[in-house]
Amino acid sequence: MPVVEALPVGPDTTRWAVWGTTAHLVVTDPAQLPTAGRLARRYLAEVDEACSRLRGDSEIHRVQRAAGRTVRVSGLLAEFVAVALHAAEVTDGDVDPTVGAAMVRLDHHRDLSRLPTCGGWRVPERPTPGWRRVHLDGRALTVPVGVLLDLGATAKAHAVDRCARAVATECGTGVLIGLGGDIATAGPAPEGGWRVRVPGDPAGTVTLPAGAALATSGTTGRSHRILDPRTGRPAPETWRTVSVTGDTSVQASTLTTAAMVRGVDAHPWLAGLGAPARLVSVDGQVITLGGWPAVAQPVHRNPPRTAQAAPR
Repeated sequence: MPVVEALPVGPDTTRWAVWGTTAHLVVTDPAQLPTAGRLARRYLAEVDEACSRLRGDSEIHRVQRAAGRTVRVSGLLAEFVAVALHAAEVTDGDVDPTVGAAMVRLDHHRDLSRLPTCGGWRVPERPTPGWRRVHLDGRALTVPVGVLLDLGATAKAHAVDRCARAVATECGTGVLIGLGGDIATAGPAPEGGWRVRVPGDPAGTVTLPAGAALATSGTTGRSHRILDPRTGRPAPETWRTVSVTGDTSVQASTLTTAAMVRGVDAHPWLAGLGAPARLVSVDGQVITLGGWPAVAQPVHRNPPRTAQAAPR
């Protein structure tokens, strides 16, 4: 399901398949779209080469094959690992990049027999949170034997944040980029802002100002991949969707993923943080927090552009 699908592909919009989902890029200056698209594709390709657990030739797989030895990694991989470890720290392990073994064990992507070996390690029967065992000192990364990194919970969100800023800076245009439930904007917004349709039953609508971001997680589509790191099993089905707006997509995505893991405890937790959030329970109850619009309606008098986000 595309991240952004309400906007037709036109002179200011492009979309392409990547990472098992659809990237959607919108710019306020249509003349800059070809350059912006090339920049975005190139950057996402670089992230994939560095961070993908599903590519046997990726840099992160070379780290795994080091079998616990410290490896000097690229600045790009170090950055994405640092973001993942920070997300684990601020959520007390609810968003844990060491759930890779659990992902393999539950066979979310491919048969275990098709995965490359990582220094002879074997998938543990019951994985436990292990993010504190991963050590990053500058570009020196140590991943213990038995720990398989999966940066999926934060990588897409951080990628769209970085990608949006790069396009806005290099092309001098306002930009919205969405990828697998994560949306980031940078540069000037179109008149009236970026109106984004948020999924759920019922659906909602918010308007993002320039530089704002949105993330949505849920219990549909690819979101079944959200695991509770403490059990290695799917998170409890308390919420159909959780959506959060923030300054960055990775900030918002970290909160939505942790909320799905926390289940009933997500409501008071997000309320305590003051995060603008929308939670839709499995029985359809809608809860809004932190100034999130209570009803789906335009925030501005002049109709802004409309985009639709899909939960991960």
